[in-house]
Amino acid sequence: LVVSYTTNGYPTEYVPTAFDNFSAKVSVDGQPVTLQLCDTAGQDEFDKLRPLCYTSADVFMLCFSVVSPASFQNVPEKWIPEIQKHAPFAPLVLVGTQCDLREDVKVLIDLAKYRERPVDPADARHCAMEIGAVAYMECSSLTQKNLKEVFDTAILASMQHHGSRKHSRGKQKRRKKQRQTPDKMKSLSKSWWKRYCCVA
Repeated sequence: LVVSYTTNGYPTEYVPTAFDNFSAKVSVDGQPVTLQLCDTAGQDEFDKLRPLCYTSADVFMLCFSVVSPASFQNVPEKWIPEIQKHAPFAPLVLVGTQCDLREDVKVLIDLAKYRERPVDPADARHCAMEIGAVAYMECSSLTQKNLKEVFDTAILASMQHHGSRKHSRGKQKRRKKQRQTPDKMKSLSKSWWKRYCCVA
């Protein structure tokens, strides 16, 4: 997902590690944003390493495959408790990946062998509401369908969350800004790239 987003192409060879870091500069609603993207692996052997990047996260993209009911079941059973333990206040975006395979005949046949079917979007939306996610979205890394929209949603959620935290300390900061000289304000305005950390 992250590699496809940052390179605008589907990776033919990719070996996941505990977590991979990527950087990207994008524009959201006309506002330039620098992203620090941390792609974490879900394997059990990485359970102790994975939370290392949680504390600095501004937003989580909680991903599951729409053609893997087991990965969807892991959302409330594994991922939510882990995130709540290490970063309880960061916003969440629930993301259904591989939406291009939802109608794939071979995939449907394989699922039917185990009396399973793709995750119903209504069930995913209900799950998003239950876990307090800001949104549920589906995308495809292969076709890039909705890929940019998913990341835009995560970025906006991060910016809104960051803004609400600033607002809670607003009165003191406003007083300080009123005392700043024009030269000081001019120098502050040069740092126009905002930086956000997104964990997928």
